[in-house]
Amino acid sequence: MRRSLAFALAFTVAMAVKAEPGEDELSRLDPDYAAGAKAIEAKDWTRAISLLNSAALRDTRNPDIQNLLGYAYRNSGELPLAFKHYSRALQLNPRHRGAHEYLGEAYLMVGNRAKAEEHLDALRHICLTGCPELAELERRVRDAR
Repeated sequence: MRRSLAFALAFTVAMAVKAEPGEDELSRLDPDYAAGAKAIEAKDWTRAISLLNSAALRDTRNPDIQNLLGYAYRNSGELPLAFKHYSRALQLNPRHRGAHEYLGEAYLMVGNRAKAEEHLDALRHICLTGCPELAELERRVRDAR
């Protein structure tokens, strides 16, 4: 009885987690998001920005879209727009690890190490056992010293 109850609970939790939309599911549901992510991989910032802006018009509350828009704008040299989209991603999801990492990196680009370290501290609180975003921002902050 105890084992079947534990299995049922684990299965229910797994299904609930699976039901939450993630980046992979978003890629399947929104062709502009998927194509925008591919354009980022190809470092085609102009195309990525165009496609991701189209996706953002349809899904105004998605922090992943906002984060990727920030990333594309940052890499295209349009830092004010990058800051805007990273900040929007964090408004939508204050625990968005990617947005904290990338916003910290953007602050390093403009020479504001103190703000970058704020996002590093946020990642330390979010990633209690470590995460790639924390490790990468730690490395970048350390290199900026």
